[in-house]
Amino acid sequence: MKFSSLILPILIGFASFSSAQEQQAIVISDQLEQKVIEWRRDLHQNPELSNREFRTAKVIAEHLNQLGLEVQTGIAHTGVVGVLVGGKPGPTIALRADMDALPVIEKADVSFKSTAKSEYRGKEVGVMHACGHDLHMAMLMGAAEQLTSMKSDIAGTIVFIFQPAEEGAPKGEEGGAELMLKEGLFAQHKPDVVFGIHVWSAGNVGHIGYREGPLMASSDRFEITVKGRQTHGSRPWGGVDPIVAAGQIIGNTQTIVSRQVDITKAPAVISFGIVEGGVRNNIIPDEVYLEGTIRNFDMGNRAQIFKNLKTTAEMTAKATGAEAHVHIDEGYPVTINNIDLTRKMLPTIERVAGKDKVHVNDLVTGAEDFSFFALEVPGLFVFLGVTPEGEDAKNAPSNHSPFFYADEESLRTGTELYVNWALDYAKL
Repeated sequence: MKFSSLILPILIGFASFSSAQEQQAIVISDQLEQKVIEWRRDLHQNPELSNREFRTAKVIAEHLNQLGLEVQTGIAHTGVVGVLVGGKPGPTIALRADMDALPVIEKADVSFKSTAKSEYRGKEVGVMHACGHDLHMAMLMGAAEQLTSMKSDIAGTIVFIFQPAEEGAPKGEEGGAELMLKEGLFAQHKPDVVFGIHVWSAGNVGHIGYREGPLMASSDRFEITVKGRQTHGSRPWGGVDPIVAAGQIIGNTQTIVSRQVDITKAPAVISFGIVEGGVRNNIIPDEVYLEGTIRNFDMGNRAQIFKNLKTTAEMTAKATGAEAHVHIDEGYPVTINNIDLTRKMLPTIERVAGKDKVHVNDLVTGAEDFSFFALEVPGLFVFLGVTPEGEDAKNAPSNHSPFFYADEESLRTGTELYVNWALDYAKL
């Protein structure tokens, strides 16, 4: 009797664990999938740039209102938030999609090709959902409809976040996730966790890439103005040469990553993209302008790089008799997946996509402002492949390419992933 009473709870616990692991994922109907496809095509044909997503916001808000959700608009200019209160008590779960398109002329051969135009930096440009945000919105609209139909069975509250300006607000404006938080999004609807999906041409349709901890790099822009004293090129000793100083700064800053920060924590890179100075071959100018980007995967290293970049530029310039003025425009932080949350939700990802289509993603040096949300609460962000099965995803046109193409079969996987994340987390 003693042996039986001891072993019985163990067997019951094992059975419960097995049952939880083997439960079936909630799937959407073919009818809802077709709606998601239609929403995606409409949004794709009517793309709007960052902080200008007026029609986009209207389409989303109308849909969420029709579902009977509590809807808020005008957050961070054009953001839309829908709140679904389930029929049972439970956690608050946030699901996020971004809304903005890019100043790109579409060259992909699709029947719903974008011909939209807008103004960007004072010039008329083509506009295209070249990063797949149209898919993100359509999938989350579909998830909202599916979850609303299950309202009485849902434990907790689900917050659907449609975020503008992920690609960056226009110069002189604020926007994106950071502004949504600044305006009180999480103060009003503080989630326990936040989930996000990004479509990815580097993966085949339906495949999902995830990673514990850092996934995407921080992205920061820096400007360095090197001031010298103009003189004739034949008499460099008569002035201070900012070109020579700038060249030394470019070289010396490369030792920051290779010699001054602990790269065993995570990789980092400092790259210069703009070098401007001078007007004539025989005139040494007064100043040179440098601009570049910093990418890294550790928030501590990020702060150290900021400090060392300023010191290196200033001291290098001083050694030549010049001056260096450094400005760092802090962009997006590192996108970090909460390790515990990632491990708990991995079975959900595998049930939705199929275990054979789920893999650990490489670090990505691109950046995402989902990072701001994930610094506030535990977050999980994954990549969803969209390149047709059988095609070489590694050589497919990348996100931001005018030839970017997404297989719409991926829409079902993404929609179901949003739905099952919300339902499964509430059961933990």
